[in-house]
Amino acid sequence: MVDRRARPLVIRAADIRRVRFGTIVRPAEETADGRARVEALDGFLVPLDRGVLLLDTGIGAGDPEVDAHYRPARVPLRDALRAAGAAPEDVVVVANCHLHVDHAGGNPDLPGRPVLVQRAELELARTPDHTFRHLVDFPGADHRVLDGTAEIAPGVHLVPTPGHTAGHQSVLVEAEEGGVLLAGQTHDTASAWTADAEAVRRPDAAVAQPPPWMPALLSRIVEARFAHDAAVWRA
Repeated sequence: MVDRRARPLVIRAADIRRVRFGTIVRPAEETADGRARVEALDGFLVPLDRGVLLLDTGIGAGDPEVDAHYRPARVPLRDALRAAGAAPEDVVVVANCHLHVDHAGGNPDLPGRPVLVQRAELELARTPDHTFRHLVDFPGADHRVLDGTAEIAPGVHLVPTPGHTAGHQSVLVEAEEGGVLLAGQTHDTASAWTADAEAVRRPDAAVAQPPPWMPALLSRIVEARFAHDAAVWRA
């Protein structure tokens, strides 16, 4: 997937831009403290040699029941990209951390772009009740199926981070300052990530264990960013 002849692009952490696709209201029955909360719907732009990688594309049209449940405030993909200093024409490749409606909703607005997806996630997306099929198998869909880690461009990697879904993936960027992990929905909040990061450092503690992939990734990153939380975790 990566051209080994290409010179590595020097990426700074500040070059990775957050894209705000709107918000949802997480119902009380889905939160740890039993209180409804407004959550961000964020994607990320990663510079490549010839355009940008877009991680996640916002919340799509599902059905009235889903809208009533999550009460989304949507920002159209073109408007969201414009606010981040980009345009749909700049996007040369798409990756979704997973294919739920609030992460892959704008995929049909980018027909013909390669969509990088883990095989386990695409298989799930084609079963009932995981997501909406019109956001997955749309006209012009070009799925590039992965089985594990892949290097998209020099220093830009897709890494499996299962948990929220079996095919969840994150983007690891080898930035100038160190590894930046665009973690998607591995954790709902930076605080939840912090708790697991501390548990990695205290393997003797009798606490809930972090995801099995986390110790190796934690040693490679200086920063983690999330889809539903604007806070950033820093080592």
